[in-house]
Amino acid sequence: MQYFHYTFKAMGTPCEIQLFAKTEAKAKRGAERVIADVKRLEQRYSRYRADSFLSKINRVAANSGKLKVDAETAALLNYAQTCYEQSDGMFDISSGLLRNAWRFDQNRLPEAELIEQLLARIGWHKLHWQEPVLEFLIPGMELDFGGIVKEYAVDRAVNICWQADIHHGVINLGGDIRLIGPRPDTGAWHIGIKHPRADGVLQSIALATGALASSGDYERCITINNQRYGHVLNPKTGWPVQYLASVSVVADLCVVAGSASTIAMLKEEQGPAWLNSLGLKHSWVTVQGEYGGNLPFA
Repeated sequence: MQYFHYTFKAMGTPCEIQLFAKTEAKAKRGAERVIADVKRLEQRYSRYRADSFLSKINRVAANSGKLKVDAETAALLNYAQTCYEQSDGMFDISSGLLRNAWRFDQNRLPEAELIEQLLARIGWHKLHWQEPVLEFLIPGMELDFGGIVKEYAVDRAVNICWQADIHHGVINLGGDIRLIGPRPDTGAWHIGIKHPRADGVLQSIALATGALASSGDYERCITINNQRYGHVLNPKTGWPVQYLASVSVVADLCVVAGSASTIAMLKEEQGPAWLNSLGLKHSWVTVQGEYGGNLPFA
């Protein structure tokens, strides 16, 4: 088998496909199908595109209306509801409104009054979801699939490769990773987990199957008076979490690894215990530099 490597940009982040295939034609065909599907999902669920289906949902939400959604969107909403329930309301796809207060390209804190105004329009319990009808009970709400759709795209990409008879490789969409299958030469792939406070790798792990996703306060943040404010925002207070600096989770599905790592960040001091209760391999680092978890080093 030959090794092939493809790079592209989608969903605002660098993406790559590594795979082994018998021929270049088979590899290229599989990669093109993956890239096309990732671009399709980006077009469909981007909040930056006025013609996306998500923008249509949010136009309805602005006027406290209701609409029917297709099966794919329904599946994402069902998963979002499950995450909301299992996180005690901390994982909430209606909390994207808080980005109107937190501008991480500006070195200043938002006004408390603005956060309070936004919180009044945030909360999964303020909408009614009964498949296939989504209804917004108050005006001015907004949904954001940013915490789900990239990981979902990773899982779809792996299935597309399998359908193309490609069984060895890695999908990496901006750090959300899932293995198509083991390396045909050495078996495991060695994957580095970024250090939240320094350049370089915190730890390297060996995986032959499954997915890895991380969440942290280092991707977008501001520092004021020696206090770091990251982009993982508590939907109940409107303020950034302050206990964990990063969390990484290994699961069979990337969407599970991604949501679990984010929920752990949001649970703050209760995050490590909650991760232990899941039975998934994981690691975490606190803002004080303490390490924990059960994810073995390669």
